[in-house]
Formats: sequence, C-alpha cells, structure tokens
Amino acid sequence: MSRAGFPSNAIGFVIGLPLILAIGGLEAFRPMGLSLPALTGGLLTLDTMIRVGLFTIVLVGLNLLMGYAGQVSLGQAAFYGMGAFLSAILTVRARALGIPSALAEAWWWPWLVMLGGALLVGLAAYGIGRPILRLRGHYLAMATLGLGIAVYILLRENMGLPHLNLTGGFDGIQGIPRLRLGEVLLWPAWRYYFLVWLFAFGAIALGLRVVHSRVGRALRAIHGSEMAAESVGIPVPHYKAQIFGLSAAMAAMAGSLYAHFQTTVIPATFGFGPSLELVVMSAVGGMASIWGAPFGALAILLVQEALRTQLHRVIPNAQGEFEAIAFGAILVLMMLFLPEGLTTGGLRWLRSHMGLRPQ
Repeated sequence: MSRAGFPSNAIGFVIGLPLILAIGGLEAFRPMGLSLPALTGGLLTLDTMIRVGLFTIVLVGLNLLMGYAGQVSLGQAAFYGMGAFLSAILTVRARALGIPSALAEAWWWPWLVMLGGALLVGLAAYGIGRPILRLRGHYLAMATLGLGIAVYILLRENMGLPHLNLTGGFDGIQGIPRLRLGEVLLWPAWRYYFLVWLFAFGAIALGLRVVHSRVGRALRAIHGSEMAAESVGIPVPHYKAQIFGLSAAMAAMAGSLYAHFQTTVIPATFGFGPSLELVVMSAVGGMASIWGAPFGALAILLVQEALRTQLHRVIPNAQGEFEAIAFGAILVLMMLFLPEGLTTGGLRWLRSHMGLRPQ
C-alpha cells in the first residue's frame, strides 16, 4: 500500500468502525431512551443504516468496475437480484426442488447458499463478461443494460418455467427465513445491522486491497488506455472480466443479505431504475474511491427520505413528480460543484480552502 493511501484508509477505519458500533449500541440499549430516529428527527433510522451497509457492498464492486477499470455497467441491480432470488428460492422453495428437509432446515444452509450463490453469480458474470467487455463506451452501456433487463424479465416470468413458480412472478417470494448462528437468531434488527456492516467493512477492506495491489495498478492502466496497457503486457480481457465477476459476486452477496433482511423479494426491486440509482450513488460518493461507497449510499438515501418527508413544507400538496424534480436538481448541483464525488471532491475542497497539502 502506498504512503499516500494508507493514512486516509486507516483514518476511515478508525473513525468508521467506532461510529458504526456506536449507532448499533445506541439502538440495542437505548440509553436514557435515546434512539437514532429521535436524534435525527426521524431522518435516519436503523433500517436506513442497514440499507446503507447493503448498498456499500454493491458499490465497492461497482466502483472497482467503473471508477478504476473504466467499464460502464447499467445492470448491476441484476446481480443484486440474482443473489437475493437464489437465497429465496433455495430456502423457501427447497422442498419443491427436492432438497432434503434435514439439509434445508439446518441453520447453516442459508449461509452455504449465500456463499455458493455469490460464487455462482461471479463465475457467470466472468463468463458473460469475456464477450461483453470487448465493447466500449455507449455500446458497453447498452449491453449491460440489456443484460439487466433480461435478468429482470426472467425473474418476473418465473425463469420461463411457470409450472414450477420458482420466483413467484410479479409477487415474488415471501417468508424468507432469518439468518441464524446455531441457536442464535440474528434478529431483532440491531443484530442484523452488525452482521451487514461486518460484511460492508469486509467489502471495503477487500476493495482497498485490490486497489493497492498489482491488479489495481493494472485496472488504472486499463482505465487510462487499454491499448497502452496491452502494449506493456497487461492481459486486458482477463482483468476486465475478472473485476466484472468480482463486482457481480459482491452484489450477489449483498442481495442474499437483503433477502434475509426483508424476508420478501420481488423482481421490481432489481430492474433498470435500481441499477441507475446504484450508478448515481457511485457517482455521488466518488467512483474512483472505495470509501465513496458508504458516503454515496448514505447521501442518496438521506436526500430521498428528506424529500419524501419535508418537501410538502416547501411545496404544499407536492406529489412524487416534484420529489423526482427536486432530487434531479440536487444531483445536478452536486455534480457541478463536486464532480469527483463527496470523498475525493470533498477532500480536495477542504485542502484548497484550509491550506492543507495533498498527502
């Protein structure tokens, strides 16, 4: 790891870990009746923080793919959905698939499904990525968009096997079991919060490891110029497919965690709109920053919640269309004044206004 990278990354863990632990402890013990919603006026809840953790896992992979390797993906929610539905199908529909009850009811079965699902989705994405990632620019964007739409339609149409009702069609799958560790149920929500953020910080650590490794240097070279990278011996197609597979596996793992948190999954959650939202979160947090993942997710979720609950005070009788307009205007302003995202752009702004030298 470079000298420039280590201090800021270490500071991120030193500040982030205690903060996440403090929020979880606050919700678990409620000292003096205090809670996260009470302290934030209802703007921030434990549910929101769990979703931030889930999106962080997805966004770390997306940032590696888009911010470092320079490969556009408009279908990342498809991999998120594949992980969610694999966990849902192989737990709720286990008996219909002929999985023995003794196996399907074991506490460790959902964990095995999560791991196997992430590996399966990652390998599938690697195989699909080999031909798709030969495309560049808007052609690649359209290809990944088409992939996302295809996965959404397959989930909505029961994988083309309506007689099996694997995905539940438009209604999805309900009754997904909570995760357990032996006899310990990972619920109420504050227990699951700690689990999700354990995975989120693991994803951040993995992302930082990749960025500051030989692979990370190769990805930045590919982003700069694929032709130049090939001229110095970098196997460009292999690295692009590899990072595409890794980002898909991370999204699938987050999807499995989402399924066991929500206990219900429907195809509409993983369509084009959610994929676009993930790209927006990545851009707002900073695509070329692993630490941009949690900041981007938190910023977008907070803006959405603030508009949903507060916009009517500014515009009486405001409907959903006004929320979308206000959300778009905020994003435009953010991209105008912080085009590098909240992390890189915010640090650059602080250094320029406080006379600090870059690390």
